[in-house]
This record gives sequence, structure tokens and C-alpha cells, in this order.
Amino acid sequence: MSSNPGLLYVVCGPSGVGKTSLVRALVERRPALSLSVSYTTRAPRAGEQDGVAYHFVTAGRFAAMQAAGEFLEHAQVFDHHYGTSAPAVAQALQGGRSVVLEIDWQGARQARARLPGCVTVMVLPPSVAVLRERLGGRGDDPALIERRMRDALAELGHWPEFDYVVVNDRFESALDDLCAITRAAERARERQRTWVATQLPELSPG
Repeated sequence: MSSNPGLLYVVCGPSGVGKTSLVRALVERRPALSLSVSYTTRAPRAGEQDGVAYHFVTAGRFAAMQAAGEFLEHAQVFDHHYGTSAPAVAQALQGGRSVVLEIDWQGARQARARLPGCVTVMVLPPSVAVLRERLGGRGDDPALIERRMRDALAELGHWPEFDYVVVNDRFESALDDLCAITRAAERARERQRTWVATQLPELSPG
């Protein structure tokens, strides 16, 4: 295969569509991909480890990093701030390792502006009714569920901005679709020019 820089995959979708489970399963199935660990100002939840689930930082440190231009993308979600380290992503890509970002549509728009070659995917629920059922199954306050539903529908409305759409109706099928997208991106013509020139020089233009 060609010795290209890594690819950046941006996977988005609101709370309740299952994007976190899909992304983690994708990285497990395809070890060549690495999951970017975001920075956040929210407090760790039970079982979350700093540097594994997120880099947990204070609001002051986050603001300082933002002012210094250290984020590839950043967004405010549910009263908390999230951001992706630009230097960490750049180092991985330059080293030939592909990176997966699990972020919201605001972050996807920023990442696309800074790295136009990134591959963007929106994960959709099979229906609004199913999304409401998934959000309601968490046992949260009804008012919070309604807020999440409004935010979810607003985010889903940005689906036309994305390169690919994956509907998470059956998990294994959605995971297969996500894997297929990454494999197809790796085999795009422009990414194979170096390999063809090296291994099949007879096919290269004279």
C-alpha cells in the first residue's frame, strides 16, 4: 500500500444514536485506526479515567489552550467545552496513522475547514421515535430528555454537510458500513499513486 499520511475520520451524531459504541467497535475491529482523546471541562463520570475517556481540564486551562490555537476544533455542548488537540492529530497523521474523531457537527465543520481532506460521517437513528426511546431509556428527567431531543434534531439537520451517512438500526450492520467507509477512503485513487508508481511502474504515465 502507499506510504501516505494518515487519514482523519470525523464521526458525528447526537446523544442517543450510538456513535460512541460504533466508534469504539470500529477501532477495535481496525487496529490501524486510533481514537483521538478530546479535552473537556466537564467532570469525570464514574469509571472514566483521565487521558483515556477524555483529558479533563479546568475551564481556565481550556480557555488558555483555545487562545493559544491548540485546538483543531472546539465546541460547547450541554454547558461544557470540548476540544481536539491539533498538535496530537497532526503528529499522528504525519506519522502515517489514521485518526478517528468523535465530535459534534460544529467541530466537524471546523475540522473540515482546517483539514479539507478529512472524511466525515453522520450517524443517524432509524427514526425520531427510536431516538426518543433511546434517550428516555436512560431514566433522566423529562425536561432534560426534551432538551436533548431538541439538540439532537438540530444536529441531525446538518446531515447534508457530511460525506457519508450511516443509519444505526442494527449495530453490526452500521459497524460494517463504517468499516467499509474507512476501507474505501484508504483505497482512493490519489492515495494509491505512490504504491502504483513503486510496485507497478509499468502503469505509471510515461
